[in-house]
Amino acid sequence: MHTGSLDMLEADRLELATDTITARADTENFPVALRILSAEQRRHLMAIYGFARLTDQIGDAAHGDRLAMLDELQQQVDSCFDDRADGNATARHPIIEALAPSIRACAFPIGPFHRLIDANRLDQVKHRCENYQELLDYCDLSANPVGELVLYVFGVATPERIRQSDAVCTALQFVEHWQDVKEDYAAGRIYLPSEDLVKFGCREEELAAAVASPALRELLRFECGRAHGLLDEGVPLVKSLRGRARLAIAGFVAGGRAALDAIARSAYDVMGGAPRARRRDFARRYGGMLVAPKRVGAPR
Repeated sequence: MHTGSLDMLEADRLELATDTITARADTENFPVALRILSAEQRRHLMAIYGFARLTDQIGDAAHGDRLAMLDELQQQVDSCFDDRADGNATARHPIIEALAPSIRACAFPIGPFHRLIDANRLDQVKHRCENYQELLDYCDLSANPVGELVLYVFGVATPERIRQSDAVCTALQFVEHWQDVKEDYAAGRIYLPSEDLVKFGCREEELAAAVASPALRELLRFECGRAHGLLDEGVPLVKSLRGRARLAIAGFVAGGRAALDAIARSAYDVMGGAPRARRRDFARRYGGMLVAPKRVGAPR
């Protein structure tokens, strides 16, 4: 046990106060889900989101031994699963304390929490993806666990739905990476696979330019096409669901499609800031997912 490491983390210093979590959720992939869920489902979703934010903040912004803090975070999460059996709460960090009731109520598996922590462990030592498979493997740690947990919130988790959700979550992670290419590069990270940079003749230095080069634009067009293909896996997932689960998951897929529309509308130039989806584009995509969900593929 690395004594005191998580005890020293102040919620406000790491931007983890409840109101900040809610505000961040409203700017990411959660707004539709937050509005249509029951109060109980909303609490569970925010508990998942709070844990994911805490883990990312430790991995990205904490001072001191981040790996030690992540180790302690995992110990505290593991203690919640022990508590599920004996009823004795031992978690100390407020975010973990808020998560414990959801672990019990939703019967969450422990694996997704470990994978989210492992993603941040990997961030400490690896800052490039050599190929597409490495990028997929990273998203399986950093993004897919959240979607799996959301399925448990709705009580609809099955192996096939988890597989489909993984594709959607990977696509959403891609969208975030391609919106933030310049910001990530400034932080020392490149998520564009190295083999793709070479294939499209795009040099790393171009990721810091004021305007996207023709090579970078073509590379991003290609990567966004991959994201479109993965989002299409959300079609059978949405079709298999009913009620609030269908509304929420359709919102995630529609949000990803609308964000890709925004990148395409910028002619794949993200250097001036992340292109953001317009409300009308989201509404169109969302309505399409609910009325007649279909595979769309990449724009031509």
